Amino acid sequence: MRIGTYDISHPVFAAPMAGVTDRPYRILAKQWGAAYAVSEMVTSREDLRHSLKTSRRLDHTGESGPIAVQIAGTEPDMMAQAAAYNLQRGAQIIDINMGCPAKKVCHKWAGSALMQDETLALSIIEAVVKAAQPFGAPVTLKMRTGWHTNQRNAVSLAIKAESAGVQMITVHGRTRDQGYKGQAEYGTIAEVKNSVSVPVVANGDIDSPQKALQVLQQTKADAVMIGRAAQGRPWLFREIHHYLMHGTLLAPPLLAEVKRLLLQHLEDHYSLYGSYTGVRTARKHIGWYVQGLPGATEFRQYLNAIEDCQKQILAVSNFWDALGQQTDRLAYAASVTEMETTE
Repeated sequence: MRIGTYDISHPVFAAPMAGVTDRPYRILAKQWGAAYAVSEMVTSREDLRHSLKTSRRLDHTGESGPIAVQIAGTEPDMMAQAAAYNLQRGAQIIDINMGCPAKKVCHKWAGSALMQDETLALSIIEAVVKAAQPFGAPVTLKMRTGWHTNQRNAVSLAIKAESAGVQMITVHGRTRDQGYKGQAEYGTIAEVKNSVSVPVVANGDIDSPQKALQVLQQTKADAVMIGRAAQGRPWLFREIHHYLMHGTLLAPPLLAEVKRLLLQHLEDHYSLYGSYTGVRTARKHIGWYVQGLPGATEFRQYLNAIEDCQKQILAVSNFWDALGQQTDRLAYAASVTEMETTE
């Protein structure tokens, strides 16, 4: 498939997640099978552009293209300026956030709250598309099925977004009021796909190769986008890609393979955040990697007391070596714990 002028090699994407899909995560996701990865959302507020948090989110050093940056906000002019600002600093695709259900985002009428006001949403889309045109950059949209269970307006908004120049639409199969609760529904995504000609990406509760195929068949979507299920399991991208291509399941990764990728992830993480913040923000990533493994609870408790990068690296290395005495392959829990991603 294509997003504007960019060819995307296969239909397995990494979803944007605030506080998760930073540069180290995106690089890792692409190395392990994601054909496309979108940054965590970047604020459109000009007064925050030079903050340490935003500067880290704008760091694309070493990241393979196309580089997609998601922006969030409520003012058309401000969103247009944010699009241009990010394109000047390495972004190649701009994604508009109308899907985040977080209260601190929706409280300010950003994210999925914009689906309540299609007029404002369309004004934002038009402004961003216009700002991206001089750069030749495509604009994409990520949204939910609607604001409320009784107000599923994804089809209506998708049609308007396509007319305004959006070149790909991702739909998470829940409404804003659902948050991450309950189960995603894919009927609305199928309706969106049937109503527009631009590529449509299905998102929500896709946690296995079999589920990915099921969702693609049910929605006729052009691609699937994986979020929480790949936290601590970046090889899920390659497993899904392999299954879609060949119809067979890959064996679980070797312990040595996972140890190597986790240690690489941590080193990249420290390089972006520095030692003080890095050792603390890495804890959640490590927690996802060890979830469901023997001794994981005790290990996380021990890990939370470590405040030194090298000691954290050593603790992770020792934990994996101890696992290696039990098995050669990593047996992860069959189900992924539902958790709401927060910053």
